[in-house]
Amino acid sequence: MLTVGVDLAASPLQTAACWIKWAREKAEAYKFRGSLDDEELIESFQGVDKVGLDVPFGWPDEFVQALAAYQNGPRWPDCPRRSLRFRATDQFVQERTRRWPLSVSSDRIAVPAMRAARLFSELGQRGLPVSREETGSLVEVYPAAALSVWGFSASGYKGAKGRQARRNLLAAIEAATGRWLHLDGEVHDACESSDDVLDALPAALVARAATQGLCEPPPEDIVSRAKTEGWIALPKAGSLDLLPSQASSM
Repeated sequence: MLTVGVDLAASPLQTAACWIKWAREKAEAYKFRGSLDDEELIESFQGVDKVGLDVPFGWPDEFVQALAAYQNGPRWPDCPRRSLRFRATDQFVQERTRRWPLSVSSDRIAVPAMRAARLFSELGQRGLPVSREETGSLVEVYPAAALSVWGFSASGYKGAKGRQARRNLLAAIEAATGRWLHLDGEVHDACESSDDVLDALPAALVARAATQGLCEPPPEDIVSRAKTEGWIALPKAGSLDLLPSQASSM
């Protein structure tokens, strides 16, 4: 099995991917790439069993409906501000991890989400439609939340000032997964140098968790919202050590 994690930014320059190969109870993070444009991303999805993409797959339903109503009205609907800012999956993740994902309707993450929407449209035109739920070959991931579930301290590792924090985080990941995960030397160095690559690494791990049934499914009452808003593949507690197994026991 082959999984790839992608930290998708608004600009190709800050977009990075990491590949993990899974075989015989072992795994190897053997390759990374940076500065990926859309065509290179589409190429990177070829031959991969699951892709973990760190970007929102949709917008809050209430936000989309409010924009449409205001554009055609103009009348802004009377609804809670939180429902305009956050999707059902964002609220689910916050309840599980005490971390709010960035708001795709009111934070700068909206720009990478627009890039993702264009990318998904292109994939659909090529006969590779993307499901916004966890059921397709591409799944939405939130690396910091996944790392938190797995017991890692996922804060302060961004940017030039976060280099030591990246080293500490990477060392903790290697200590926890050393029995089964090998990091190629270049991948290791890239994770220390770039938070984009470091985010791509757990994204690839979460992609594996999604294939093993080790992520939280959307509750029954919000399944329909997940189809339009997207659903973050949040790994279950205790799932990290089960990733190299051939089948889930959870």
